[in-house]
Parts: sequence; C-alpha cells; structure tokens
Amino acid sequence: MHYELIKVCGMRDPENIRAVEALGVDCIGLIFWPRSPRYVATPPAYLPTKTRSVGVFVDADFDFILNHVSDYGLTAIQLHGHESPADVAALRSALTLHCRQSGLPQSRIIKALSVATASDLHATSDFVPFVDAFLFDTRSPLPGGSGQQFDWSLLCDYSGSRPFILSGGIDPCDVERLSTFSHPQLLGIDLNSRFETAPGLKDVEALHRFIAQLRR
Repeated sequence: MHYELIKVCGMRDPENIRAVEALGVDCIGLIFWPRSPRYVATPPAYLPTKTRSVGVFVDADFDFILNHVSDYGLTAIQLHGHESPADVAALRSALTLHCRQSGLPQSRIIKALSVATASDLHATSDFVPFVDAFLFDTRSPLPGGSGQQFDWSLLCDYSGSRPFILSGGIDPCDVERLSTFSHPQLLGIDLNSRFETAPGLKDVEALHRFIAQLRR
C-alpha cells in the first residue's frame, strides 16, 4: 500500500522539527491547544520550510486560528474539538477571506473525528461540504495523543467522498499492518506519541526506520 501522505504531529522543538523535516515527511503538525503536553505557545526558532505545516486546534476562536495561519504559515488547519458543521462552514468562509486579503495560499481544513464504533463515521456526511479531508482518531477522554488504536476494520463502513488520514496510536511495529491496510479514500497516516522520547520530542531514528520500511 502506497501512502500519499505521512504527517508527524505534536512537534515544537526547533532542531527536532528540522531533523524530522529532513526525513522527507509530507506534513508536520503543530498543536495550539493549551492543555496539550505538546502545546506550541510561541513560534519555535525553526519552522518547516520544505514541508507543509498543519495547525491543530480544539474549539478555538476564529481570530485565534486565523492569526496562527498567518504567524506560522499554516497550509492546513486540523479541527480536533467539538466543532459543528455550522462552525466549520463559518470558519471556511472566514479562512478563505483571510487568506485572500493576506495574500496567503488557501489553507485546507481537516476535521478530526473520534472513532469507537462504525456509527461514529455517520457524522462525516454533515461536514463534507466544508472540509478537504477527515482524520480518524481513537476516542479518548482528551483530543488526540492517547497512543491507543481503534479497530481499523470499522473504516470499511466509510463510503464518504472526502479522503481521510488514519491516526491513533500508530507505532513502529505497525509497518506490516499498514502495508496490508487499504481503502479507496485513504490519504495517509498521522504519527505522534508512539514515536516520542518525551512529549513533543520525536525519535528521529525510529521515524527514519519506519518511513524507510513503509516506503520501500
């Protein structure tokens, strides 16, 4: 199975960002939720220049999101909270106007959804007009970073028109599982806590080995 996109999320250390970017990943995720142990409070001394930056937000104010799009050069925003379809529709309009007025490329919107049962996938239909992709993560008490996996076979019930990113506890031992997992709308994978030596600090060698094995 070829993965079009590999996203490494939850980064904030400048040299760690530089080293992970050098691995040829497609996206680096920066978390802008103050309750996360991977929270990015101020711009790191180094931000990705060759890789797309994705900002992760949880029920954030529009102004907060738009300011971060400008300050961090975000090419996509990932909504990881309880945002409703109406919220996302309004944000998309505000984001389009902001990018046009600021002379920035149009940022894409990814809506994260927690999955525990097949019925959780039904919520995707209401978001389709307003998002570019979904991210399916494991349901947990806090948004993301739980290190736990959900049952990927549940995604057989997803027949939506938007692609999705697979997330939730993917670890260095999952290469074989990923190589045999397929879905027509699978866009890529999201790697986070299972590749860390500490919250927000990624194990570059583990990532290097994993990516090399996955892409061979």
